[in-house]
Amino acid sequence: MGRKNSQAVSSIHRMYRLHNLNETLMKQKARLLLNIYRDVCWSTIGRADMVKEDLVCYCGGELDTALVYLEEFAPDEQRERFEDTVRSLFETKWMVELVDTAMIRVKEYPYNGELYFEIISKCYLSRFRYTETEMLELLQIERSTFYDRKREAILVFGLAMWGGAIPQLKTFLNDTQEEFQNQPWEVISDEDKQENAAAELY
Repeated sequence: MGRKNSQAVSSIHRMYRLHNLNETLMKQKARLLLNIYRDVCWSTIGRADMVKEDLVCYCGGELDTALVYLEEFAPDEQRERFEDTVRSLFETKWMVELVDTAMIRVKEYPYNGELYFEIISKCYLSRFRYTETEMLELLQIERSTFYDRKREAILVFGLAMWGGAIPQLKTFLNDTQEEFQNQPWEVISDEDKQENAAAELY
């Protein structure tokens, strides 16, 4: 694959315009988030496989606060400060859930999605840290092409995260919380509680 990738680049620019997102800002945010992901997520043992329903029951408003921060943080923040804030706001499972959702969208991107997915996975997400030489051998591309595709991959990840994963999870949380609040709750009287307790003894 040569360096020229005009169709993919045009598609990325078009998608950013469609989502009304600033490319430069999203690229900075995406790079900063990806740079801390490995340290934030792999500092705990194993990966949490908690589904979205469990997230809602477990965290509610706390996750909403974390999502708002992730949407609005300034990408020029010092990495250490950003990492500390993300650690304090996000439980590992939330971060994994968001990044996994974004990565699925990256992989499905119509132009070079599989390649972008591989680049981001190997550069930022895997436990193993590959050298540049190893990366080029694994992906079977030239150095200059690799850096072009990596820039594009980060842009697509930014689009998938801030144009998809975060808004999607916020909508899901809002809908589920409304549904939860509208549930009819049965009020159990003290008398009924005593009867239930007595019944359990026999």
